[in-house]
Amino acid sequence: MTSTRIAAIQMTSGPEVGPNLDTAGQLIAAAAAQGVQLVALPEYFPFIGASDEARFAAREHFGAGPIQDFLSATAKQHGIWIVGGSLPLDCGDQNKLLNTCLVYDEKGEQVARYDKIHLFAFRKGSEEYNEARTIQPGESVVAFDSPVGRIGLGICYDLRFPELFRQAGADKPIDLFILPAAFTETTGKAHWEVLLRARAIENLCYVMAPAQGGRHPTGRMTHGNSMIIDPWGEVLARLDKDIGVIVADITPDRISKVRASLPALEHAVLLKQT
Repeated sequence: MTSTRIAAIQMTSGPEVGPNLDTAGQLIAAAAAQGVQLVALPEYFPFIGASDEARFAAREHFGAGPIQDFLSATAKQHGIWIVGGSLPLDCGDQNKLLNTCLVYDEKGEQVARYDKIHLFAFRKGSEEYNEARTIQPGESVVAFDSPVGRIGLGICYDLRFPELFRQAGADKPIDLFILPAAFTETTGKAHWEVLLRARAIENLCYVMAPAQGGRHPTGRMTHGNSMIIDPWGEVLARLDKDIGVIVADITPDRISKVRASLPALEHAVLLKQT
């Protein structure tokens, strides 16, 4: 397989779906113009800062809704795969929702789904988050084949749990992990880059992390620093804050050479508790 081009989109989404879809559409078009075969959006690309009531109102049933229609139509329009960041899906509980990443192929067909498993909680001074209050966690890791290789999915806080990444590649090694995110500025400054590079190094694969980045209309600050990282932990592309697109090429030969020189995946031992 020859090298393939991928793109991560960074946004600073606001609380209203329509304008965010417009921005996402423009950025996807800009990425497609650079010859990418796959583009990934950030977590909560349709909105950030909406009230709980607004987020619940924007929930879609799996397989139907304006956000899903947008992702499908845009993938088909440009003839590329789209990893749709995350959007709110109905979970059958009127007081909660799923934070879900949906993947569409170049024909606009939905081909993979991942529901965020690990729910973020953080408290420092006046800054506090508790996703479990309104989000129902997913239950299954997800990996699938694509034109750019074997892909594993995670969302934001999942980054802190390396066992998810290893489990996703248990049956077949992952070539590319994609992690849409909306990391806070506080935790992002401390941990974002080191965790992303660690996941690439541990799994000897590429990692792409499309992020929210900048000052949102509601005042929230997200860390940004969307990155594409190679299997040796080298940062191939990065965008600090605000909106934009970063692009890099995935080279299967790079993965093979790194794994041949450092066969850590072959050496991994699942330890049993005694």
